[in-house]
Amino acid sequence: MDMCNDKLNAVIGTNIVEVFKKYSVLFLLGFFIVVASLVSSNFFSLSNFLNLLQSYAAPGVIAIGMTFTILSSGTDLSVGSFAALGGMVSALLLTRGLPVGLCVVIAVIVGSLLGTVNGLIITFFNMTPFIVSLATMVSIRGLAMLTTDGKVISGLIKLGKDGASGAAFCFLGGGTITAAGARIPVAGITWILLTVITAYVLRYTMFGRGLYAIGGNREAAMLSGMRVKLFNTLAWTVSGMTSAYAGVMLTAWLTVAQPTLAAGFELDAIAATVIGGTAMSGGKGGVIGTFAGVFILAIITNLFNLMGLPSYYQQIFKGIIIVAALLLNQFVSREID
Repeated sequence: MDMCNDKLNAVIGTNIVEVFKKYSVLFLLGFFIVVASLVSSNFFSLSNFLNLLQSYAAPGVIAIGMTFTILSSGTDLSVGSFAALGGMVSALLLTRGLPVGLCVVIAVIVGSLLGTVNGLIITFFNMTPFIVSLATMVSIRGLAMLTTDGKVISGLIKLGKDGASGAAFCFLGGGTITAAGARIPVAGITWILLTVITAYVLRYTMFGRGLYAIGGNREAAMLSGMRVKLFNTLAWTVSGMTSAYAGVMLTAWLTVAQPTLAAGFELDAIAATVIGGTAMSGGKGGVIGTFAGVFILAIITNLFNLMGLPSYYQQIFKGIIIVAALLLNQFVSREID
């Protein structure tokens, strides 16, 4: 009888561990939601949720691109610089009188092309992604500075006839759509839509499945005939594209283009992706987890602000959170003996 009870307890314990491993990001999200609700009675309000959606839409879009590169066993440190360049290019073209749509498209194309250059250097010259993206982080930031000699572009909302162009541009980052009496941020809707589209791409397309195979075992993927170099390069193209558009969103929200935009966002993107369950070694994770990871970071930052914690302490704790997330990922990935 005692032996049966021991076996039953072992099975139950194993199942609990397996459930935690599978849904660890949801447990983390639930934990921080409970803590935040205890600290602030207004946390569960609709307005607070919509504020978080607005504030973290651009970092969320950047984290989508980061997920692609990490899944392929790379880390893109240049995402913040790409965001700054995307914002500067779109704003600069807007001041030249180009249509809003064309300004955005060109900015995204610039980000995509430069992201492709990142991928080509890494893939065809077999260079370390960390080093390459570190170099491009500096050079792309310099390019963003070069567009206006380091000056900001202000008054974007007033551009065009009666401010029509400026208003249309700023709507992309700071506009809202009223539904059921709530003012839902356009940027937040964009983030959710891109997350859903990306989740489909990663799960149901050859490109998405290829990224998991490359991150899991690159040699096996090559031997199976998979187009490893193409898929790996495309992952960096996506990262450049999403980062550039996130820069457009941020610039449109702030109504000011500045070459120092999104400095340090690469840390948040990496943290959100890792907290969301994507393994730094590649091949495991997904964009839905990244979405939850961004919200976890948003809640943590909200808690820090409610507690009146200075920004430098926040940076210290963010670093600790990244290490803790890496340790959690190791536990989740480890097979049960």
